[in-house]
Amino acid sequence: MTEIWDTENAENPRALRDHRAARLADILRSMFPTLHNILVVGCGDGMEAAVLAHTLQASVTGIDVETQFSPLAMRYAKLQYGNALDLQFVDESFDFVYSYHALEHIPDPLKALAEMRRVLRVGGGYLIGTPNRHRLIGYIGSDVDFATKLRWNVKDWRARILFRFRNEYGAHAGFSRRELSSYLTQAFGNARDINHTYYAAVYSGHTRALDFLFRTGLQGFLLPSVYFTGIKA
Repeated sequence: MTEIWDTENAENPRALRDHRAARLADILRSMFPTLHNILVVGCGDGMEAAVLAHTLQASVTGIDVETQFSPLAMRYAKLQYGNALDLQFVDESFDFVYSYHALEHIPDPLKALAEMRRVLRVGGGYLIGTPNRHRLIGYIGSDVDFATKLRWNVKDWRARILFRFRNEYGAHAGFSRRELSSYLTQAFGNARDINHTYYAAVYSGHTRALDFLFRTGLQGFLLPSVYFTGIKA
């Protein structure tokens, strides 16, 4: 079991900045009211895990193959080296598994999902998100300048033209909504699309535009990322 971190005494919680993670935490709190022990697979610098720990007042463990963790994030979450293909935790160690922008970087995503299922207790929940492979434009919410976003999108389109816009070719492609739903259903037994819920929370001032996208099916090409949640059957 992981340690419950002292979020009350951590310095400057307002410095925890991850708008996406904060919105997802709000959604999780409404859907899963009793989250105590969370595993974040592919936690990066750990800020996302820290936001979840602070917002949900939960014990959070974050693992990543890179260990350049933020000192501030380490005050809120337990961050450590870990390989998603071989999670070093006993069966049913966690009551929730969270992973975003990680699955597309893993050589065997189905094996990684099987490992996440193994360490998740029966009845426990998950949230998995990846870039949308069918997106026309990506990196909209990235904290980088316009020139960098443009360069990344040009690189993506070059890979598309060469028919190499796939994760296995090294592209930051992600998965389509249908692909990710299929993978998650195989691993956990179910998958619930929460894209409308998430984007409505992030872009609350654009409700009509979002409703139009989802009503017409255009979200499959215009959403930069796709999100699913569910419960281990």
